[in-house]
Amino acid sequence: MLKRRDFIKATAVAGLSVLSRNLLSAETGDAKQPNIVFLLSDDQCTYSVGCYGNKDVKTPNMDKLGHDGVIFENHYVTTSICMASRASIMSGMYEYKHGCNFGRGGMQPSTWEQSYPMLLRKAGYFTGFAGKFGIGGIKTPADGFDVWGGGPGQTSFVTAKNKSMVKYADKYPHATLSYGAFGQDFIKMAVKKDKPFCLSISFKAPHKPADPDKRFDDIYAGTTFAKPANFGREKGKHLSEQSKRGRQYDRGISWGYENKYDEAMKPYHQQIYGIDVALGMIREELARSGVADNTVIIYTSDNGYICGSHGYGSKVLPYEESARVPLMIYDPRHPVSGKKLRSSALTANIDFAPTILKLAGLPVPGDMDGKSLTGLLDNTEGEIRRTLALMNVWGPAPTYSQTVVTKQWKYTYWWYAGDGMEPAEELFDMRKDRLEMKNLASNPEYEQALKMMRAQYDKELDLWKKHAAPKYQKFSQLFDRNIAWSSKETELSAGKRK
Repeated sequence: MLKRRDFIKATAVAGLSVLSRNLLSAETGDAKQPNIVFLLSDDQCTYSVGCYGNKDVKTPNMDKLGHDGVIFENHYVTTSICMASRASIMSGMYEYKHGCNFGRGGMQPSTWEQSYPMLLRKAGYFTGFAGKFGIGGIKTPADGFDVWGGGPGQTSFVTAKNKSMVKYADKYPHATLSYGAFGQDFIKMAVKKDKPFCLSISFKAPHKPADPDKRFDDIYAGTTFAKPANFGREKGKHLSEQSKRGRQYDRGISWGYENKYDEAMKPYHQQIYGIDVALGMIREELARSGVADNTVIIYTSDNGYICGSHGYGSKVLPYEESARVPLMIYDPRHPVSGKKLRSSALTANIDFAPTILKLAGLPVPGDMDGKSLTGLLDNTEGEIRRTLALMNVWGPAPTYSQTVVTKQWKYTYWWYAGDGMEPAEELFDMRKDRLEMKNLASNPEYEQALKMMRAQYDKELDLWKKHAAPKYQKFSQLFDRNIAWSSKETELSAGKRK
């Protein structure tokens, strides 16, 4: 671990002051910073994990991690698409502020400099990254880490095709377990250093096109997977026409969910099983190396996945299967460890950067939108926010949207009125209707709830208008409930001409 004098020197260079009660011991003068392991899957929904209630799947290491730590029941990604979500994870910012997504631009260097990996490294952490980096605009991301096993774009499931991971190809030809091996080697290197470490691994699995590790072919052989109660297009007729205009609607059929559900779900769950094995490899090495008791592990996904619910496939949309993802945090130093606790607090991907910085005893930059989750380990019955904004500005214009979520309600305003559509509202009672089967927006019995959520929506949109990057300002106008469609149509036409 960092010696006191070295840590003070490192933080002084970074312009940081440390206030955490866990950071320094008055008796020994040694730093008490924990090691941090942040594990991210790609396109993993909550019903792919046993500890979230699916009895058909096998995720023993994920389940153990959740039971050892805290399982978060209401964890959302603020943008359900990989580049924007990963940028939000690294920066702690909403997409409209960091401005990074497909077709919208890359992350600004100044934002990257304030990301959690960069701030940890400046403060003396030994840092490593492996897997799908997935954030545009960063020319040489490898320069931001002490050890690099990452790659550009989607990377490959074939280890030999990932330049920085080739040395693992013979033993682990499939990329998923190669990242487990990278994690083991990184931990071995880190324990030789006189400093704490942060390991970030971004698995490509279970992203399509599906390519599971063949060594696990027998795991789900002959398995029949139960379909969720909101499965199929008959269960999506009440949803907005706007949500059915993107590729997500086509993929509900073309990817086989309607007619070949088991064939579609077997490789999906098999890929996740591979991640589960890699997680076990990493935890085994933490124990072998003698650092398990001082290493916080965070496991989550960059976005969820709709596997036929309401007749949709893929992600992007604000519905639960797309926007809500698994989150398990295990802090072995904490008295809640091993008590199989769950938190119903409303949490988000923007919370990871402030959480990791807080764990390390570092100050959180003021422009981060997220909040630290460390307090929820102290009090799993606690709350950190009342509302959360979800957003999408990728794909066809009708699917652009802003959604506001509370613990009870989810409200979306579908603003697009072209192609014969009318603006639409969706209001779901998340306590009674987690499967989003009843749109209550037009039900007079819920008029007060609708008014309240409209007001919360407007407040979130005001924050968008106040803080959005210039290229994102136009969306705050499109999403405004009080601006006429004719003005929005003009804005869209002007954007197409540019």
